[in-house]
Amino acid sequence: MLKYCIKRILLSLLILLGVSLILYVLVRLMPADYLLDKAISSVGSTGGDVQARYEELKAYYGLDGNIIQGYWDWLTKFLSGDFGTSFKYNRPVEDVIFENMGVSFGISLVALVLELIIAIPLGIKCACNQYGKLDYTVTVITMIGISFPTFFLGSIVIKIFAIDLGWFEVGGLQSNLPVGASDWTQFTDMLWHLVLPMFTLVVLSIGSWMRYTRTNTLEVLNADYIRTARAKGLSENSVVYKHVFRNTLIPLVTVLAGTLPSLFGGAMITETVFDIPGIGNIAYNAMRAGDIPFIMGYNMFIAVLTVIGILLTDIMYAVVDPRVKLA
Repeated sequence: MLKYCIKRILLSLLILLGVSLILYVLVRLMPADYLLDKAISSVGSTGGDVQARYEELKAYYGLDGNIIQGYWDWLTKFLSGDFGTSFKYNRPVEDVIFENMGVSFGISLVALVLELIIAIPLGIKCACNQYGKLDYTVTVITMIGISFPTFFLGSIVIKIFAIDLGWFEVGGLQSNLPVGASDWTQFTDMLWHLVLPMFTLVVLSIGSWMRYTRTNTLEVLNADYIRTARAKGLSENSVVYKHVFRNTLIPLVTVLAGTLPSLFGGAMITETVFDIPGIGNIAYNAMRAGDIPFIMGYNMFIAVLTVIGILLTDIMYAVVDPRVKLA
């Protein structure tokens, strides 16, 4: 196990190096140029030389050289823990990421828990009643949910529940509460603002979890040891919840490790549609502005989480299934 982990970590470092180089080249070729806009706005009222100011800003942020030199400068700073300073937010990139990550993590974690609570029992029930009315009904509903684009479903939810019915408020995390409102009032108000975003995330993701659970359950139900358990006279509930359920969880546990990037990286489209100040919304605005340091820092943050998630997936599979040996 230790040898395997060391090999995978070394391979992961090589992958991250390649990802960082590709990302840097792509963001340097982006059509948006925040520094040019900043130079124009800073000298617009004084009538100064825009080009001179633009060159000053490029030199200040280390973007005055070629791509290779710029990448090397960024890489050395990144390895020392310096992600750079955001053009748009004028703060260290790592500070912006970690300060806004909590909101996204909370929303994604609660949504994931709700998805699993609903999807796993539903998937098992559908598998045990394959091609029945429940199976067909749930399959159609979940496929419709999977097919909806995030912005489309979010817009419909806002139109119905926020605008037409007026049950919820959209935008931010707090209403215009009176001065001196208690902590509990502020907390419940924030939860009320998050109902629609979490509902959207759950509806869009529950279908894939349910189908995955159903498929794995059908494979387990057709296994020889399940037929043996039934032949021994065990009740159907005992077969399903004692034998089938445990073995169905094995692949699900490994998939859960791969959700790490989505938990910490934010739901960019959902946060943007509902105007939630999470890391996904912050990153989207930075990308629109061509904020190279933030784009690099955020995407490398996601890349590191993805590599860690894949490594955890492999390890967890060996932990939950003793038949798997890592070498």
